[in-house]
Amino acid sequence: MTFRVRLTPEAQADLDRLYDVLLHADPAAAERALTAIEWAFQLLAFSPFSCRKALLQNDPHWREIVIPFGKAGYVALFEIDDVRTVTVCAVRHPREEDYY
Repeated sequence: MTFRVRLTPEAQADLDRLYDVLLHADPAAAERALTAIEWAFQLLAFSPFSCRKALLQNDPHWREIVIPFGKAGYVALFEIDDVRTVTVCAVRHPREEDYY
C-alpha cells in the first residue's frame, strides 16, 4: 500500500526557510538537502509506521522521521491521517531554537 504524502502550509514554509538559509551559504548544499528531504518523504509513502513516535504526542499516529544530512540533518513531524494519507506538519533542523 502506498500513502499519499502531503504538506501543510507551515511545513512548506519550513522547507522554503531551510532551503533559503542554505542557499545563501552554499547553493549546492541547498540542493542536496532538498534531495535528502524529498527522499525521506518518498519513504513515508511506503513505510510511515517505521518512523519513531513523536516524543511530545501521546498518539501513535504522530511520528517523526530523521533525515540524515550533514552533521545534524533534519527532523520532520508528521501524522498518519488514515490508511492512505500522511501529513507532514513541520520540518526542523535540530539546532533550531523551536526544535521541540
